[in-house]
Amino acid sequence: MDFDRTLDKCGQFGRFQIVILLLYGYTNLLGSLHYFSQTLITFTPEHWCAHNDLKDLTIDELRRVYLNISASSCIQLDRVVNGTGIAAKDAKCSNWIFDYESDYKSITTELKWVCDQAHLPAVGQSFFFMGSVVGTITFGFLSDHIGRLPALLMSTLSGALGDFITSFVQTLPWFAVSRFISGLSTDTMYYLMYILVFEYLSPKRRTFGLNIILAVFYCFGLMTSPWAAIWIGNWRQYLWLASLPALGVLAYPLLICESAQWLLTKKKYDRAVDCLKKVAKFNGRKVEDSVFDEFVKHYREKMNEEEKITKQVDTFLGMFRTPRLRRFTLTLLLKSVIITLSCDVINRNMEGLGTSPFKLFSFTSIVYLPAGMTILLLQNHIGRKGMACGALFVGAIITTVTGFLIALFDPKDNAILLAIMVGLGRFATTVSFDAEIQYAAEIIPTSVRGRAVSNVHVIGLASSALSFYVIYLAQFYKPLPSIFIGTLMFLGALLCLTLPETLDKKLPENLAEGENFALNESCLYFPCLNRKQVTSD
Repeated sequence: MDFDRTLDKCGQFGRFQIVILLLYGYTNLLGSLHYFSQTLITFTPEHWCAHNDLKDLTIDELRRVYLNISASSCIQLDRVVNGTGIAAKDAKCSNWIFDYESDYKSITTELKWVCDQAHLPAVGQSFFFMGSVVGTITFGFLSDHIGRLPALLMSTLSGALGDFITSFVQTLPWFAVSRFISGLSTDTMYYLMYILVFEYLSPKRRTFGLNIILAVFYCFGLMTSPWAAIWIGNWRQYLWLASLPALGVLAYPLLICESAQWLLTKKKYDRAVDCLKKVAKFNGRKVEDSVFDEFVKHYREKMNEEEKITKQVDTFLGMFRTPRLRRFTLTLLLKSVIITLSCDVINRNMEGLGTSPFKLFSFTSIVYLPAGMTILLLQNHIGRKGMACGALFVGAIITTVTGFLIALFDPKDNAILLAIMVGLGRFATTVSFDAEIQYAAEIIPTSVRGRAVSNVHVIGLASSALSFYVIYLAQFYKPLPSIFIGTLMFLGALLCLTLPETLDKKLPENLAEGENFALNESCLYFPCLNRKQVTSD
């Protein structure tokens, strides 16, 4: 009477599972508000150096004044004559005129982090990703020692606390500190809740349920948050809106229970049984005590047998000792960096594209729904490698073309075209990001899967600290971020070709099997193409 059989008697898809799926959706909603709040609070509208001769001009007239002298909007003017500005010598700009989006005030406009201080938001926000690395390691450690549910609550509340503290900052050092605290919960709150749902959900409904809930709730958070920011009108109050709903997780222990499988690994059999009884009661099932007695007996005997067996323990570092597994590991690490950085830059690079960055971010977020459906419909047909490689290759083309469109044409005259391209770019990176999670987990041997996947994820997450600096490249040449990311994605697509296909194969369970996995497979092997060749033969 193992866990799956016992859970089947308690109910694998009843009221308890519906509640935990809804809470998973709520967690994803919190995650979307939290993760992209840093983008919304640092949007920088078009701006010009303030001058008395400019205060009564319209926005179009301001643009013409600077256009007539081919000067940067950061140049201080001495005076304006017949609609033409005359630049002042050795004068530093200290005040600006902003073209506010629906009168929304961001941190960059309030603290005047523009022109020669335009790099300050990137410096401060990079601490967010430093915090995310520390948080992933810290809360991952805590989840193995104090439980998934307590670690989930601590992670979510630390992120909300960081956002709340950010709303009161006035200087760069405090902004950096508060963003570091905010970053502690990034991704941890999501994957800890994912584990809880995964364990209590029927295997037949896991893929569909988890992906659809993620797509719907995360997409809803992304699409509505820009409008909420505009409605509130101030970045400080918006952070209150993004952080205070996190207090709702305090109700989670009243509705769901700790991971029963984690309790079993800690030999807390009585608590594991209590959790399963709660599931059964919630689902209206009556389960005999003898079932739970057999369940406990099974795991006691299993633990005793495992303790008697002595064998060499595989480690993550062991993956670097043999040539093929070392190449797979380094490729996965590099690919994680490329995909995470690309996804982050494309999701944040919304300014200067001819339309409102708020509206552009909101409308293009709809791609999360078709991206989730694409994974469900195609991944088991074209294979893991084909899915990952194809998404990166298509994304590289779209992102590079977008960069050249920005360079060759006026964004304001081609706003709709650029919006479509941005949406397609976000779609491709979302597919590649989602495909990467499962692909990496299947290549890595079972014996080191938890530690290795976590390390691969942390390395990718750390690279996100560079995203704001990549976006800052636009200060020198507007299409540069798109061209740079397009090149990276193309490199990522080539790297995918060096990895083995995992679809319909027995996955490696230890390092020895991992070294010999798909030993004679061609780098151009794709299951969908191979099936056609077999059929024709």
